[in-house]
Amino acid sequence: MGDAARRPDRVDSLPYPPELADVPDLDPSCLRVYAIPMTERFRGTTLREGVVLVGPRGWGDFCPFPEYGDDDAAAWLAAALEAAFLGWPPPARDVVPVNAIVAAVAPQRAHDLAVASGCRTAKVKVADDAGSLAADADRVAAVRDALGPAGHLRVDANGRWDVDTAVASLRVLDAAAGGLEYAEQPCATVAELAALRRRTHVPIAADESIRRSDDPVAVARARAADVLVIKCTPLGGVRRALDVAARVGEAAAEVDGGPGGAPGGTAELPVVVSSALETSVGLAAELALAGALPRLELACGVGTLALLAGDVVREPFRLVDGSLRVPTAPPVPDADALAATAQRDPGRERWWRDRVTRAHTALRRRLP
Repeated sequence: MGDAARRPDRVDSLPYPPELADVPDLDPSCLRVYAIPMTERFRGTTLREGVVLVGPRGWGDFCPFPEYGDDDAAAWLAAALEAAFLGWPPPARDVVPVNAIVAAVAPQRAHDLAVASGCRTAKVKVADDAGSLAADADRVAAVRDALGPAGHLRVDANGRWDVDTAVASLRVLDAAAGGLEYAEQPCATVAELAALRRRTHVPIAADESIRRSDDPVAVARARAADVLVIKCTPLGGVRRALDVAARVGEAAAEVDGGPGGAPGGTAELPVVVSSALETSVGLAAELALAGALPRLELACGVGTLALLAGDVVREPFRLVDGSLRVPTAPPVPDADALAATAQRDPGRERWWRDRVTRAHTALRRRLP
């Protein structure tokens, strides 16, 4: 049996870096609660909230979405603490290619966003509303026009389709795109993704089926995806995300090639690193993950700072020729930027500070 078969499959059973057990109670003066308006409605929100915190290695960003419980939030805190107290593994590359992010906007706005990004790959949000297929197709066609025939175009449905709807919708969107690179999480469950993959030629990428699942290896066992979308923040940091990517890849290689498979499985399931709408502080961890992967074949979804109308640093990460540089440490927040983005609602500030404490308690229950 290969290593993947011997190791635990569930995300909640993956070990955290043991050094996190040495992190002390966080000094309230080291926490800065932010609230940053978004430039476009995205993922149902117009305001991004979170906390940046500082430790001996730098800064971390704790920004689980409000609907997540304390156990889920514990992984997000682990990622922030890893950045602030431990640092990251060394990078294997200096730059990461990036895909533009196009929200569910009108076609001309979608075209303009794709052009302004300078990226050669774009991910377009679809299925934002019931009955949106015609508008989605118009948006996709506009982005194809912006990218030109050589560009790569992806769509993301956030699991909103059933299998039959996905088959029909992808047929329309693939035609509008002149060919899709892949469809990200078109259906909610692994079983649905596997069934859809048997009925469409459009490659399937798994996102929520990795980061919101207690058994991400199920995607590989079921042959449910062609691409893995990995976010280090909800997975508990760069080290844990690398572990998840390796184990899913190894399982996919064993399913397709027998015991042993391809080393690391990366040839079987390419990995796309994507952000979780973090500030530049949190995005640095996603870039560190993309930089540390053994192989990186596809553009990553880390161009999300364009969706934020502010940042906690003076100079946010900037795309250069459709790429971002891999940092060796998080950027340092700027005092003026922190003041400009500070949470103004005292009740929400208390809620976020209390949430850090609750998440830290939940995290400690999982540490040795």
